[in-house]
This record gives sequence, C-alpha cells and structure tokens, in this order.
Amino acid sequence: MTAFLQFQAITKRFPGVLALDGVGFTVERGTCHALIGENGAGKSTLGKILAGVQTADGGEIRLDGKVITPDSPLAARELGIAMVHQELAFCPNLSVAENLCLGDLPRRAGFVDRAELRKRAKAMLATIGADIDPDVIIGTLSTGREQLVQIAAAVGTGAKVIVMDEPSSSLSAAETAELFRLVRELKSRGITLIYVSHRLEELFALCDNITVLRDGKHVATERIADTTPQRVVTQMIGRELLFATPNHLAKSLGEERLKVASLASPGKFSGIDLSVRAGEIVGVAGIVGAGRSEVVEAIFGLDAAATGYITVKGAALPCGSRDAALAAGLGLVPEDRKRQGLVLGLNNRENTSLAALPALTSLGWVKRATERELAQRYTSRLRVKAPSLETITAGLSGGNQQKIALAKWLARSCDVLLIDEPTRGVDVGAKAEIYQLLDELACEGKALLVVSSELPELIGLCRRIVVMRNGGIAGEVQRADFSEAALMRLMAGVAAA
Repeated sequence: MTAFLQFQAITKRFPGVLALDGVGFTVERGTCHALIGENGAGKSTLGKILAGVQTADGGEIRLDGKVITPDSPLAARELGIAMVHQELAFCPNLSVAENLCLGDLPRRAGFVDRAELRKRAKAMLATIGADIDPDVIIGTLSTGREQLVQIAAAVGTGAKVIVMDEPSSSLSAAETAELFRLVRELKSRGITLIYVSHRLEELFALCDNITVLRDGKHVATERIADTTPQRVVTQMIGRELLFATPNHLAKSLGEERLKVASLASPGKFSGIDLSVRAGEIVGVAGIVGAGRSEVVEAIFGLDAAATGYITVKGAALPCGSRDAALAAGLGLVPEDRKRQGLVLGLNNRENTSLAALPALTSLGWVKRATERELAQRYTSRLRVKAPSLETITAGLSGGNQQKIALAKWLARSCDVLLIDEPTRGVDVGAKAEIYQLLDELACEGKALLVVSSELPELIGLCRRIVVMRNGGIAGEVQRADFSEAALMRLMAGVAAA
C-alpha cells in the first residue's frame, strides 16, 4: 500500500524542551497506526500538530500527496482530520447535541433551531452506532460514553484521519471492548487511525503498524507482525527492562499502621475490614464501580457520610475528617491526578511542596529556600524530567505529572500512603521507576494501600491483595496464591471449579 499520510522532519520546541526533533514516517490509508514512546517522547505533541492544536516549528506534513498546514482544529477538520483527546474536551454543563454542534449551531430567525440540532446530533451518533440521548447533559455520562460522543463528533464531520490519544486509559473493561469494536469498524470503512497508547497489549491487538519515538526522535516504524512487545519496549527506553521481585517482600513486617473495621457509606460500600502493616504493600482489586476509590477516599476523610472504625498507628481516626487524616500521617494520591492530585497552573516546586506547606511557613510566609531544597530533593529522587522546578506542571507529560503527585506526599513524610491507580496513563519505563519507588518506600517502613485496575501490577508489587465486588470485600489473596484467574474469579463472583 502507498503512503497516505507523511510526516517529514517535524520539529517542535517549547521553552527549555525540544519536544520533536526531525520526526518523519509514513502512515498507510485505512490502517490503525500505533504511536508509542515514553512520557515526554513527543507522541501527543505530534498528534496535536496534525490536528491543528499546535503548530510545528519545522518540517512538513503531506496528506494524499499534498502539503497541508493545519494551523487550527477547524482547519484540520476541513482537511478531514480530527482528534479524540485523552482529556475529554467538552463543555460538561451542555447537552450531547449542543457539544456535537458547538462549532456550527443551526439557527432559525436568530435563535438556535433545537429540532435541527437534535436531528444533526442523532445523525452523528448513528454514524458509530452510539445509543445516547442527544438531550442528556454530557457531564452526567461515564467516561466511556463521553468518549463515544467525541468519536461521533470526529466521524460525523467526515474525518478521514482520526488521532486517538490514550483512548482507553480511563475506561472499564466493557467500555474498552466497545472501543476496540469501534476502532475495527472505522478501519473497515477506510478511515485511517493514529492510535497513541502505552498499553502494548492493545496496540498488538488492534494496530497494523507501529512507530516508536524516544526523546522526541523517530526510532523505528515497523509492521506489528514483524516485531514483539519486548523489542518495542527496548526501542522505547533504549535498554532492556527487567522486572525484579520487590525487595520489601524479603523484609519482616512492622507494626500495624492502618486498620479499618466495618467501614460503610450509604450506596457506595459496606462492611469493609482491612489492615496494612509497616513495610507492607496491600493491593485493592475489583472491576470499575466495585467501590475501590470510594473506600480510600473515605479512609482519607473525604466522605462525610462514611461510618465505621479507622485506626492509624493505634490511635482512632474520626470518619469524615480530612484534617484528622492529614494530622495522623495519611496521604492520598488520587485516581485523577489532573483534577484532584495537582494544581496544574502551579509550577513543579509549588505542587511538590503543597502538602508540606505548614512545615515550610513562618509567620504566614513560605520559606522559599527551604521549599526549593525540599522540592529539589524529591523531584530528583523521582527523576522528574522537566526543565526546572519553576516549569508549570500542566506542561509535563503524564508520567512526570504522576511523579509530582507522588512527590507531594513524600515531601510531607506520610507514614501511610493511599495510592489510587499509581501508573494510569504512564509509559512502561516510568512504570518501572514508580514500581521501584513504591518498593523503596515499603523497605523504609511505610504502609501502602494501592488500588489498581491492572492485575499484573498488583501481582508484581503486593504482599496481599484484597478483592472488592459490589461495594464489599469478596476475598483476600496471599502472594503464594496470586494468579489473574484467582483474582478475576473473586472480582466476577465466580466460584473456583
């Protein structure tokens, strides 16, 4: 097949960073083309340049043999190029129909034509077979349904090239299966897809070709059939990646740091009993909606309706008090780092020191030199890749943002860490670094309760795994009995044969 889309020597600079350095490769018509690399490799930047969100500093893009210069999303749409963003780009207080037609609202006598608006939205949703009410407020939809609307917006405007940036990073298993079905259907219609993801298993299941970027440079473009996941990992990080058995497993456990008994919250979960000792990593598994995130939020005092008994280092902790949780030495790295874990408009120094500010202030003033030293210590320990401590956190890659979200609580010297989805949207190299960090924290005697949707992650990290189902604890599995099959049986409520 001949090249349909060509990138030639694409270069993009940001202050202090060369994001793309002469990147060039070709994409065939009607294929799903994987784009992979470590966080900060330039994947999303390249996608945004194609979709007109950003402009390149050098190089050219050819579509069907013609040079194109999409300098805005509207210009890209007119060329038949659309992007499904990792962070869903909608107005949450407007309806599905209003969001779908926002750039071209139908009018009659100077007013929005509601009937035509609904008709257009239904037609766009029908192009992908999405059964979604066009009048529903988009902010009330699940992430997966919201993403379907975004894909409908791309296909319904006649896009012939669609960039998908980490499309499955926040989806449940059922929503991911629906996404995969849709990707295959779009490809069968001749639509060309550029699929950006860190998840190798889905790239090898969906894509025809794969391009690897590293540090803003093109490393390789190969057919999926001609490569292997291990080869791709080596190309991404420039070295072999070995996952060793965590060191904390060989150490003796200390005192009980966290104990939860009869924890409940109406309509969310009930009867939660668990404990974590010093030097231990305990995992929490379960399908999306099982109540995992709600439990750790309640332990941290974010659920005013929660009842039950929480003990930290032998002292009772009142439910529903975040201040009491902080004073007791708890820290929470939430599932959604962008909305709950960080203040993206602040710089790396300010985000890293945020939770430790009481210890950094004197007479109401922040001691800047002490703050800078503290932030530098933890960003260096976590190997955060950024031009400086003063770099705005919003400009970092997902993996480096996650490291800052972790550094914030390390800087506060928390004894008990509640970590929800520690590596969501993080590349394989950064994952290995985060796993090593969690192992080091356990070796130092910290108690870690880790929620994750990735069973291999929990199996590799934890000493025990608590499995949740329908708001309750379905069982607990010891490390000697770890297997994905055993965990999935508990998650699904299926008895072992």
